[in-house]
Amino acid sequence: MAKKSFSELINSPGMPVLVDFFADWCGPCKTMAPILEQVAAQHQGKLKVIKIDVDRNPAAAQQFRVQSIPTLILFHKGQPVWRQAGAVPAAQLTQAVQPFLQ
Repeated sequence: MAKKSFSELINSPGMPVLVDFFADWCGPCKTMAPILEQVAAQHQGKLKVIKIDVDRNPAAAQQFRVQSIPTLILFHKGQPVWRQAGAVPAAQLTQAVQPFLQ
């Protein structure tokens, strides 16, 4: 399967895309992993969650001015609609994505 470009990934038709900018060496990023999995499972089929490693994809991180990790950005129809730097509790994350779910 061909690797999709970042813009293709965030332009998922009919479904918001939550992007987690992270790095393997980042402690708070590891804290976010199970929270993201939980939120993705709760909204399966309605929300797409993708992880972008800032060390492997510096251009994507630079494009959205990611200065600290983890940074979560929610894209709706290809546009950033919500952004949060740092770890976020599952309840707060669910609240943020809720208005954009179909």
